[in-house]
Amino acid sequence: MDLKDFKTYLYIFGMLAVALTIFPFVAVDYWWIRIFDFPHIQLTILTFVALVVFFMRFEVKRINDYLFTVIISACLVVQLIKIYPYTPFAEKDIYTSEEINPKAPISIYTANVLQSNKKRELLIADIKEKKPDVILLVETDTNWRDYVVEHLNDNYKYKVEAPQANTYGMLMYSKYKLINPQVKFLVDKGIPSIHTKMLLPSKDTIQLYSIHPTPPMPQHNPLSTDRDSEMMKIANLSRTSTFPVLVMGDFNDVAWSNTTSLFQNVGELLDIRKGRGVYNTYNANSLIFRWPLDHIFCSKEFRLISLKLGEDINSDHLPTYAKFSFEPEKAAEQQPKKPSERQLKNAKEQAERVQL
Repeated sequence: MDLKDFKTYLYIFGMLAVALTIFPFVAVDYWWIRIFDFPHIQLTILTFVALVVFFMRFEVKRINDYLFTVIISACLVVQLIKIYPYTPFAEKDIYTSEEINPKAPISIYTANVLQSNKKRELLIADIKEKKPDVILLVETDTNWRDYVVEHLNDNYKYKVEAPQANTYGMLMYSKYKLINPQVKFLVDKGIPSIHTKMLLPSKDTIQLYSIHPTPPMPQHNPLSTDRDSEMMKIANLSRTSTFPVLVMGDFNDVAWSNTTSLFQNVGELLDIRKGRGVYNTYNANSLIFRWPLDHIFCSKEFRLISLKLGEDINSDHLPTYAKFSFEPEKAAEQQPKKPSERQLKNAKEQAERVQL
């Protein structure tokens, strides 16, 4: 391949990088647009490699080379700006707890188990090793419910079960008392969400929301409208809650997307990933194409003790384990940014697009 052909391929890649960088900012719900929110890290790496390679073939006398370098560099900067908050170099959203013996700890284990998964013993082994206070399992049917109930120890006295045969079932088990637990269907009669209050050992009451909206994929839902609407409904509930909030689940959306960012801002929530790492949970079967789809957000009253991914449970998702300390007296030190009127209006419009 001669130099001219090589540069032609780089120019083509540059145009593709520009398009893929712009796509996430396009305010439409079609799956073939929204899907480009996901592989942002991979695109950033490829753009950087293309820029380095192009510099090795840079011709000082060619104006096109200068123009290409400026464009591809601008793309790289935009991509890095979106990724940077999820690196250990960025400021943390939620601070690390300094308590040696927290008065009100709460540990959470969330997992998309893959409904067709037959190696269910791997999940139970991981749960028994981590000993979480709260367990959230999604993509669970009645077979999964029966297996979990049979093999889970008796410490989990409280539960909310919404098994479904459509891969959107949801199970929650807790060592702590659940108050007025409810299964709600916010956007679809086949897509449950769990809403419950919880009583901590300190006798403080907190609010939990668990969701698993449909992804913007042709085999699930050709639009992201339902997913976005459910997320904004939960964001509005979180912001107006009179209790401290934890939101968890498989969001089928990446941490850095405009939708998840709006969800966090409107909900006045903190992202446990920011300042710590990406913690990719999907696809567990690929080393290259992975991104963070499973999330835990919290309000300002919590501090983080630890965060890690679970073991391989033979699912296409990796579990997430997070341990918190409830420290409301320090909430003022990590205030989330207040949403703007424009953000509130945008969230309200998205929430109202789907009504049952």
